[in-house]
Amino acid sequence: MIRTIWLMTFNPPSADRIFALIPCAGKGNRAGSSLPKQYQLIGDLPLVVHTLRAFATIPRLTHGLLVVAPDDHRMQDLLTDHPQPLFSLAHVGGASRAASVLAGLHALVQHGASSRDWVLVHDAARCLVTPTQINLLIDACQADAVGGILALPLADTLKQEAAGRVSATISRDSKWLAQTPQMFRLEALTEALSNGNEAVTDEASAMEAMGFAPLLIAGSSHNFKVTYPEDFVLAQAVLKLRAES
Repeated sequence: MIRTIWLMTFNPPSADRIFALIPCAGKGNRAGSSLPKQYQLIGDLPLVVHTLRAFATIPRLTHGLLVVAPDDHRMQDLLTDHPQPLFSLAHVGGASRAASVLAGLHALVQHGASSRDWVLVHDAARCLVTPTQINLLIDACQADAVGGILALPLADTLKQEAAGRVSATISRDSKWLAQTPQMFRLEALTEALSNGNEAVTDEASAMEAMGFAPLLIAGSSHNFKVTYPEDFVLAQAVLKLRAES
């Protein structure tokens, strides 16, 4: 049974509302643990709590939705232990990131979000995102007709592979590494993700397939996606450095 738990009601409609949507339905198999990576500790807190706390400090966010799998029984206990008043919990996660985000968008509409509202979609595993980076994206996108994403200009030499060997060197000029959050209007993003292409790995690529050209806003190398066991060590080191400084 698909359940959606709403912990608060939305503010009255306005043209400039901004919502956060955090897909968190993955199993995190590459993290090297039987426990999904969103629940693994970084420092003394589960990974996803670091993510949610960054968004909780943005006053202009109207509401946040955390999308988890229908059979996820851990997240409600986590939110009880670490309350996040900005966020509600929706058990509507799908088999892919695109499916989870699309289901989350539909859930937002069912509970009062409008077609013109902005939605910030963010990877739960990018737990080192900062309020400064989130605000930078919002400031850049609010007056834009399309929206945009945080990203980094590619610094490394890019190789193409064939059968385990280098087949070509690709110019890194004008190449960027996509990050999140990614910020788009709810109606446009819903339409982009409704085309049935669940192979898209981020919202910008779905928007691009519709003919849109999202803004690129420079992010940070610290805003990496925690994926492998060594990433947890690095993330903890970054958090320790921030605490010390």
